Amino acid sequence: MKDLTELESADAYCRFLARRHYENFAVTSLFLSRDTRTHLSRIYAFCRTTDELGDESTRLGTGHTGLSRLLQWRTEIEDLFRGDSALIHPVLIALAVTIRRFGMPERLFQDLIQANVQDQTVTEYETWAQLRDYCMLSAAPVGRMVLHVFGLDAEPAQQLSDDVCVGLQLANFAQDVGRDRDKGRTYLLQEDLRAMGTEAAIRLMCDRATALLESGRQLERMAPPWLRAQLALYRLGGMAIVDGVRRSGYRSAELRPTVSTLTKLALIPRAALTMMDRLEHAAPQRAS
Repeated sequence: MKDLTELESADAYCRFLARRHYENFAVTSLFLSRDTRTHLSRIYAFCRTTDELGDESTRLGTGHTGLSRLLQWRTEIEDLFRGDSALIHPVLIALAVTIRRFGMPERLFQDLIQANVQDQTVTEYETWAQLRDYCMLSAAPVGRMVLHVFGLDAEPAQQLSDDVCVGLQLANFAQDVGRDRDKGRTYLLQEDLRAMGTEAAIRLMCDRATALLESGRQLERMAPPWLRAQLALYRLGGMAIVDGVRRSGYRSAELRPTVSTLTKLALIPRAALTMMDRLEHAAPQRAS
């Protein structure tokens, strides 16, 4: 039996995390090369590990708080970018290769950690402006990491990606109202809850998500054909979540809607159709 190298073992762990947590849409797919799928699995593993350090540490009763672990994680990222420390965590061992390959900036990774630090003390948001600022830390950096891998990191693409990623996060917030409540948080806007109640606040969250996800269509047209289908899967996956919440009557505070396997499979041919779209060179228009 072949002994795995350190990097091969680290990548196996990253793939495990990506497969274990897959739910609403594919982090990677066969639309992408094996090399690209490896890079995306590393990014996803970093994002998932960061979330779990914040959400799971205290619950597991290890004696460590989410905040203390996140601050240690931040230091390890700083060490990675300085190149002055031997890496131990398998996610960072694998991620370091991707960071060097695509010249990713440290700020993207630190912003995501900061969003999880914020989750330790901030449990609700009053206005859309406040929630959007949070999403620009917790969701937008992930899309920009992916754009580096895809070679689409010019400013117009980044802005459209920000919209899509924030839309995806809002869709997840609308889906996870009950789950977030159990963690002592709500991402439904307090001003909406006071004015019209829970179900209407969830509906408004879905409406914002839909408008932002529509930016994905223009982003897809900026990409070469082999990337359009994967980008479309992200957009279509977000819309599938929103559709599930709508079918529930916006009652996700009571029962969490899910995206069925059949629905996920149906997204694949729809995504594949985007590969035949002609490139459009008009200036991008952002969702409001």
